[in-house]
Amino acid sequence: MQLFYNSDLNESTPKFTFSTEESKHIVKVLRKKEGDILSITNGDGYLFEAKIIVADIRKCTAQIIKSTFYPKKQPSLHLAVAPTKMIDRYEWFLEKATEIGISEITPIICDHSERKIIKLDRMQKVVQSAMKQSLQFHLPKLNDAVSFKEFINHDFCGELYIAHCEESKRTELKECLKPNEATLVLIGPEGDFSTTEINTAFKKGFLPVALGSNRLRTETAAIYTGACFSILNT
Repeated sequence: MQLFYNSDLNESTPKFTFSTEESKHIVKVLRKKEGDILSITNGDGYLFEAKIIVADIRKCTAQIIKSTFYPKKQPSLHLAVAPTKMIDRYEWFLEKATEIGISEITPIICDHSERKIIKLDRMQKVVQSAMKQSLQFHLPKLNDAVSFKEFINHDFCGELYIAHCEESKRTELKECLKPNEATLVLIGPEGDFSTTEINTAFKKGFLPVALGSNRLRTETAAIYTGACFSILNT
């Protein structure tokens, strides 16, 4: 199945027109014609079947003929992950996290972060592409980058964990995770969280966890966390 994405679609949408870029791809590259059926998601759990009524490379128009809602298969996992120095590594994480089915991602700028600025538009495209490629109908929520100090002062629900590398008492994440529980995990930059950040997280109710015996890169730690959560809730 070739899956398309359009966030504006809902159950009451009778028909719509694709962007110029997508219209060209559908008509010229995929060679779709009037009467052909396309599969589209709005990223909120809906799968729409739409029939092409105007096969124009500039304004391909389709009519919705069926809509089906698919609820999420697992509880919410929110990963707050510091951007990596090499941005392609963070984009790789976003792609794989989307494929796994993570619900929400927040880039957090920490005391030891080497990268302070990210291009959210580019990252949104990575997430959208991964959702379509993996044939999912729920688009992860990708939040704006925020400082650790600002992020940690929010009110959180569910299970709260911080993964760090300091030599202190920590429990293995896979032993802490609880099935069917909304979960938030903090993962720091290449230089780890600062001692101040770790202590602040403790005061906010975050439990310290380890991610195995090996020291992992930031993006690997995030994917490991997502995989543990997904396996537990499958």
